[in-house]
Amino acid sequence: MNVDPNITKYLIKVKIIADGVVEKPDVVGAIFGQTEGLLGEELDLRDLQKSGKIGRIEVEIDSKKGRTEGTVLIPSGLDQVESSILAASLETIDRIGPCKAKVDVEEVEDVRQEKRKKVIERAEQLYKRMSESGKTVSESIIASVREEVERGEIISYGEDRLPAGPAIKDSDAVIVVEGRNDVLNLLKYGIKNTIAVQGTNIPKTVQKLSKERTTTVFLDGDRGGDLILKEMLQVAEVDFVARAPPGTEVEELTYKQIVKALRYKTPTEQYLAMKGMNEDLKNYQERNDKSNEKEKQEATNDESHEVHEKREHHEHQREQQHSREEMKDQRENQRVQQRENHSEENRENQPKKDVEEVMQNQSKTEPEDQKKEFSPEDMDNVKRKLNYLLNSKETEVFDEEGKTSGSFSLAEAPEKIENMDKVSYVLTGGVISQRLIDICHKKGARVIYGVRRGNITKKPEDMKVVPLEEA
Repeated sequence: MNVDPNITKYLIKVKIIADGVVEKPDVVGAIFGQTEGLLGEELDLRDLQKSGKIGRIEVEIDSKKGRTEGTVLIPSGLDQVESSILAASLETIDRIGPCKAKVDVEEVEDVRQEKRKKVIERAEQLYKRMSESGKTVSESIIASVREEVERGEIISYGEDRLPAGPAIKDSDAVIVVEGRNDVLNLLKYGIKNTIAVQGTNIPKTVQKLSKERTTTVFLDGDRGGDLILKEMLQVAEVDFVARAPPGTEVEELTYKQIVKALRYKTPTEQYLAMKGMNEDLKNYQERNDKSNEKEKQEATNDESHEVHEKREHHEHQREQQHSREEMKDQRENQRVQQRENHSEENRENQPKKDVEEVMQNQSKTEPEDQKKEFSPEDMDNVKRKLNYLLNSKETEVFDEEGKTSGSFSLAEAPEKIENMDKVSYVLTGGVISQRLIDICHKKGARVIYGVRRGNITKKPEDMKVVPLEEA
């Protein structure tokens, strides 16, 4: 079947079954004839086909044994809803030509979705092809540029003009390798503190470096690497040994192999013991012992000189400290004398206390009988107690009979009240806070008196909160 792709958004697929022999014109005539006027003028098939919103109706039928079956394809340029309504209307057809017929809509296919799938599949193929070719080109460019840069980074170091990485001048640790290509390979992976010995005859430049810095020998996994190691142990100071896998060379190693070898480098003495190189181990230990004795002797000389300098420095510091203490004592004596003179003048000129100060001091003391009992109905008694608690910065708790259950400082009052069994009245010389209200309400308090009311957001209905100004 040929379906016009220019107008097709959806493709209506219809299956027809007729009890008799019919031809294609019969099927097309039944579709136009039996749907005419069914959906109104806007969805009339003839008008839609004339306006180009419906394409050519394609019919394929096959007649066998007096029975006809086939498929009808109707391309639609309408939207989803209109195409669905049009498809549903086709199922109202009950006769084709002179025969009874049954029409079923199998599906309404979104042609654009199929196109999208094909576009995506083709785009993936094109992208893979493009990325593979581009990757090959880019990798070759990167490799060539990197190689040129690495060659430019290699320097000639020391009197022997040995191939080395650019960081060899400043690094605290050095990696000794066999040849120039080994240095190049390590440079490729960002390791720049390398230097090559260029054979089994260890240059003086490497010997000197090994005595000044932490030295790791990174050698090939063959007999040549063993010979260079023995030579290094005889003329240089080697701290660690790293080896390439057996049968491989450092210049052939990948980044992962290089990192693994350097990460698991072995202290020289341990390496020789593991490999059974007993003679080399003995010589290495003797040389280390001699070197340590020499260092100890130099350290002893330096230490005696340093001790003498420290002793002189400490004596000088003690003298300075003594003089500072004397000056401090003199200043302290002067201040004491001044205070005594000032106190004497104050005693001579001090006026008598006024009535208000006497009254205030008297309010700080509370008679013993008022401390013991409390009367919530006597507001004068409440005010006196609040004034007393304000000055003493305390909170006092009373039982139902007005007897004191406890007296606490303002800071610890909430926790103390929370540990009590039951309280009836609470007088605080501080602010009535929300926390204090919550704790006292849990313990059954009926009234809380305080100096002033805090930021209270929730007050129980069965509890009175009375600040001093309202008492």
